Amino acid sequence: MAQQRIAFLASPSPDAQQALEAMTSRHGQCAPAEAEILCPLGGDGFMLQTLHRHGGLGIPVYGMKLGTVGFLMNHFVEDGLIERLAAAEPAKLRPLEMSAQTESGATVTSLAYNEVSLLRQTRQAAHISIELNDQTRLDELICDGAMVATPAGSTAYNYSAGGPILPLGCGVVALTPIAPFRPRRWRGALLKADTEVRFRVLDPYKRPVSATADSHEVRDVVEVAIRESRDRMVTLLFDPEHNLEERILSEQFVA
Repeated sequence: MAQQRIAFLASPSPDAQQALEAMTSRHGQCAPAEAEILCPLGGDGFMLQTLHRHGGLGIPVYGMKLGTVGFLMNHFVEDGLIERLAAAEPAKLRPLEMSAQTESGATVTSLAYNEVSLLRQTRQAAHISIELNDQTRLDELICDGAMVATPAGSTAYNYSAGGPILPLGCGVVALTPIAPFRPRRWRGALLKADTEVRFRVLDPYKRPVSATADSHEVRDVVEVAIRESRDRMVTLLFDPEHNLEERILSEQFVA
């Protein structure tokens, strides 16, 4: 079987660094821009770092778990990597694009493969209005925050906040409130993936709010627009017996 050009990337943890040494001694090392496959070694946090840093290359990503959480990763096994890559199944993901305006007038953009979340910065609840495709759908949501989650991210923070788990390829994102106070019975919405969601912070000086795209936080926002990226798409590779679609399905039947 032909040797592939693999770029191994590792988190700073001792286990990941040890695995990096073992895998590069077996398969060699390649710069990400010259690789055919990216192989991050770590947890989901490191996988997200890899996607943010190298997702624009358009190279398939096969991650192996060497961290505390590995929903987006395959099991780490030192042997048989080339055979596993040949049999791996692809999952194509489009991230969300966030454009956040701050009190100072700055506009900050970022991508999110899991979710974009808004959170209150102080002890006081946030007051937020929600627009979908320039039409106001909720005049005032009083809450700790709100988020828009992709299918890949729906099992993470979104699920912890009571949001739904979404299957891959469903063409839907989840709009989920975080500890909503008013409207008391509002539990969020399922939206077509091409919907533009706009949050407006109604009292940003008294009740400041931050916005976070995966791990990129922007503080003191007054308005945040979110939509699915039209330009960026990444391909994750998974072992057939434990692919991402199966993991998302299994999460919904855990006792």
